Amino acid sequence: MQVDFLELIGLAAGCCTTAAFFPQVLHTWRTRSVADLSLRMYLLLTLGVLMWLIYGVATGSLAVTLANAVTLVLAVSILVMKLVYGKPSRKAFDHRPK
Repeated sequence: MQVDFLELIGLAAGCCTTAAFFPQVLHTWRTRSVADLSLRMYLLLTLGVLMWLIYGVATGSLAVTLANAVTLVLAVSILVMKLVYGKPSRKAFDHRPK
């Protein structure tokens, strides 16, 4: 299996853009804070990454496929944390005097 120079650039680019998600995933996991994360942005991003993954598989691009497979896992994990940790607590709706 021979990998050409452009594929190596694609793999390096994929590593950089995929690695950019790790700090957000770790920060969100540790703090459970998702208030400043945009749900719409992560929904669109996840959809886009899924389509890039399909494109990478369909075209046989190793760089596009690998980068987007890992990025999809990270983006989905952030999206899931946004949905789970972002649910308002019952206390937020309880306006009864104490």
